[in-house]
Amino acid sequence: MEEELPPRLIFIVAANRWSGVERYTLDLCRHFSSLGWPVHIFTRDARAVDSLFRMPGVRIHHAPFGGSTDYRAVFALARLMAGKRNDRRRTVVHVARYRDALCAIAARTLARRHDVRVVMTRHYVAPARRSWMYRFVYRRLDAHLFVSEIARRRFLSAWKEGESFPFDPERLTVIHNSLNLPAPDPQPERERGPLSALYHGRLAPGKGLETLLDAFSIIVNRKIKLRLRILGTGDPDYVDALRRHAETLGIMERIDWTRHVSDPLPLIREAHFGVLPSETEEAFGLANIEYMYEGRPQIATNNGAQAEYLTDGLDAILIPPSDPETLADAMERLASDPTLRARMGAAAAVTFRNSLSWPAFAGRLTRIYRD
Repeated sequence: MEEELPPRLIFIVAANRWSGVERYTLDLCRHFSSLGWPVHIFTRDARAVDSLFRMPGVRIHHAPFGGSTDYRAVFALARLMAGKRNDRRRTVVHVARYRDALCAIAARTLARRHDVRVVMTRHYVAPARRSWMYRFVYRRLDAHLFVSEIARRRFLSAWKEGESFPFDPERLTVIHNSLNLPAPDPQPERERGPLSALYHGRLAPGKGLETLLDAFSIIVNRKIKLRLRILGTGDPDYVDALRRHAETLGIMERIDWTRHVSDPLPLIREAHFGVLPSETEEAFGLANIEYMYEGRPQIATNNGAQAEYLTDGLDAILIPPSDPETLADAMERLASDPTLRARMGAAAAVTFRNSLSWPAFAGRLTRIYRD
């Protein structure tokens, strides 16, 4: 029996700045190109994005992707889809925005390649849109993926109970994210140096940073020996406002402000625990599972997908958002109990290995691509 050729993968990265969506795509490109699959990526010719995708086995193409009616992007995709007429290799286009899915669907029609599969991963929590254009896309997606159950449920909430969906809801699939990294090897926390908590991620409204500063001021007033590192970048005006708030609270000298780094894992390894007090509903937090990968306990809010992969009291402390007093209590609890930190960190590493490992995640994507 003739062996089936691996599919040709085409990813569309329409953003011109780095975020979790681009990290998700980069991990997939690294994985499938390392297996010898042909991998193509379309970007908007953004140097900051292109530089990270330059690797063996990945071909970078440029197209505007300015909107659903940008025919230049449709033509560019259609040319690549058409390929050689005698090519028996399947083509899969994987996107993260519905406007890019519409572009891929139009290109599939233009190229007369109805065998091309269009896969969409939804990375945010919001109800579906019910306009005719969105319903058109929903019906024509070959795979509609969600990074969490809360993202899937919120999408379906656009239709009232008893209403019929304009697509088969059984085709909506939840696949929790993972990290394309070597097998985890958690190390015990460092014995020397000050006790430290770490926040890492975007410095932006909704991430609970004001709550974190308020909670840390309570910690300082309780005379608890703990330092806080805030790792990330954001709008300069917003970051300046955060710094002024820290100055007003009298805690500036106990905070280490560190700009975004491409690999936060060494700093996570140095920290004794993580704090991710997001106030918005997170569809999935890559930062959360980076602590799990390194075997570090964390304090996280319970208002998004966090409770789908973290268990309060086992591998994390889950708290309500916008509650400085409760956050301070949780920080004090971890800061004062090394045995608890070790137990929760070890449990987090086990949860990651058993439920969020890269081989399991990539295996599910492989089955969807080949289906």
